[in-house]
Amino acid sequence: MATIQESIYDLRLLDELARDSNPINDLHPLVKLTTTAVFLVVVVSYDRYQVSGLLPLLLYPVVIYALSSLPLSQVLKRIGWVLPLLIGIGIFNPLFDNHQVDLLGRTVSAGWLTFLSILLKGVLTVAAAVLLIATTGIDRLGWAMRMIKIPKLLVLQLLLTYRYIGVLGEELARMLRAYSLRAPGQKGIKAEAWGSFAGGLLLRSFDRAQRVYAAMVLRSFDGDYHVGQLRPASRHDAVFMVGWSLYFVGVRMVDIPVWLGSLLVGGLNM
Repeated sequence: MATIQESIYDLRLLDELARDSNPINDLHPLVKLTTTAVFLVVVVSYDRYQVSGLLPLLLYPVVIYALSSLPLSQVLKRIGWVLPLLIGIGIFNPLFDNHQVDLLGRTVSAGWLTFLSILLKGVLTVAAAVLLIATTGIDRLGWAMRMIKIPKLLVLQLLLTYRYIGVLGEELARMLRAYSLRAPGQKGIKAEAWGSFAGGLLLRSFDRAQRVYAAMVLRSFDGDYHVGQLRPASRHDAVFMVGWSLYFVGVRMVDIPVWLGSLLVGGLNM
């Protein structure tokens, strides 16, 4: 139950952090969404054997984190959640893709390159997504999605699902607390009670959803999710988006670590 409460706290913490005023949080949401989209497209466009070319892209999440007021633990925690999945996906690549390549002067299986590429791509994409939500907030992010004409139904589904995760977690915590009070000293829920417990959670979720919807209708909900008016984008926002987009494209076109290495080796040979 403590884990559920911590998860609810972490979920709400992102919205709280997005309300802080700092150079990244104050950027226009559409600018951050567009920049992150360009970043993700560039990351996934790399070949499976390219690892060194991805390294300069680490600069983007590092700079965004440094200019924001986010606690490092929150970012690392969310990256850690997907690491087992990434490792599970790529760990068998050295067995299936076993032709030999040269890596840092050593001959290794090409599967290790694909494994490192998958791992690095996953870390970059998750870090960018976490930083986007934590510096923008789900409401302003939804508004930015509507500005680029993403269908209203999809945006509303995303926002309500995000909000209802916390509601569902609260209901689950209440049921676990009630169960533990009726079965003191017992660890977990007995296997024979799993079905009735899940059914009870489902019924309570339906009832809570109906009450949430009724409250939304009483507050003039008309099928759209209004978060107020956003300020227009400024020159500073445009510089941020164009500058980072050019950097991403430049990094994609030129493998900077390889270029620097060849330049260094050439200078030493002279």
